[in-house]
Amino acid sequence: MIRRRTIRKIGILLGIGLLPAWALAQAEQPKMDKLRYTLQVPYPVETIKAPKKKARIKNVVLMIGDGMSLHQVGAAWAANRGRLYFEQFPYIGLAKTYCSNKLITDSGAGATAMGTGHKTAYHAVGVDPQGNDLVTLTDLSNKNGLGTGIVVACGLTDATPASFAANNIDREEEEELASDFLNSNVDILFGGGRKYFNQRKDQRDLLKEMEQKGYSIVTSAQDFLNTNQPKIMAPVVDGQLDIAPKRGTIFQDAAIHALDLLKQHHKGFFAMIEGSRIDDMGHVNNLPGVVEEVLDFDQTIGKVLKWAEKDGNTLVIVVADHETGGLTLLDGDKNTGTIAGHFSTGGHSGVMVPVYAWGPGAEQFTGIYENTDLFHKIVAALRLK
Repeated sequence: MIRRRTIRKIGILLGIGLLPAWALAQAEQPKMDKLRYTLQVPYPVETIKAPKKKARIKNVVLMIGDGMSLHQVGAAWAANRGRLYFEQFPYIGLAKTYCSNKLITDSGAGATAMGTGHKTAYHAVGVDPQGNDLVTLTDLSNKNGLGTGIVVACGLTDATPASFAANNIDREEEEELASDFLNSNVDILFGGGRKYFNQRKDQRDLLKEMEQKGYSIVTSAQDFLNTNQPKIMAPVVDGQLDIAPKRGTIFQDAAIHALDLLKQHHKGFFAMIEGSRIDDMGHVNNLPGVVEEVLDFDQTIGKVLKWAEKDGNTLVIVVADHETGGLTLLDGDKNTGTIAGHFSTGGHSGVMVPVYAWGPGAEQFTGIYENTDLFHKIVAALRLK
């Protein structure tokens, strides 16, 4: 690389206009701080058998990596020595993420687009830009006799899960969002955010009210894994689940247990599983945290794919609501699991996000399309009326 001092000398001697474009670009390029991370112990990635294309679609599992685009996946891929379960997906597309009033979306508008088929305003949850309630994939699935489930690593009233079970123009109104869960009829609910249900300003105990509506209430992760009731409300912590790898395999195990419970619905089911905390680590520009969260999400994907392989009638879709942090990979070595990266923002960026599909009907998810199209593609796959 030519140093700036050298370029200045050349410019003085020859005239700056004679310098080639690449030299000028290097002279003007700002210095980027490199954050480094090395994954000490990679995990093996098993090969999943190719799905049967002509099988009937009975179940759909929508997995959302909050804040996860190609750079986050690429960083995790290099850290795990060039292997991820993401590579098992035979069909890949790209989704546009902008919302109705901003180019750069948030999780509320992003998840609402996927969950209802409508673009909406920044920070809105399950409503149109005017605040009118929208019908969600869980609503439609329930009305068509299918089971429904939501499993997240954040609070259940956070923007993404709330977009599938609640309606509010402002995602920050979490106590109001919690009260909407009373009418959501989602069969299996696992995540955090317990305080918005039983430590409220209005003194209501929504967990008791949910119990009166037929839910089995459990408040620990282990109790959830030991419960086989058809309707379960499991806010297992007051806030969010711990970050990876501190939380162990609980998120992965909860996802599979939820699928096992939902399989009791003979007509099929729709489940939304979110790797929630990729976004949090991106907001604080924590490169190791981002990678660890994507790796935990990838291992969850691997377990879901194995489950779907055994089931034979399940379509698995993996997508992001948006990208967080403007992550750029600058250096690395996949042989040692070392990466170096730079974040350009503490917020979201407006890049398109990848869509991965596996199972019967997966070929319908290729191409470039609006994030709202995911709703319509899932409705068609499950033949929802």
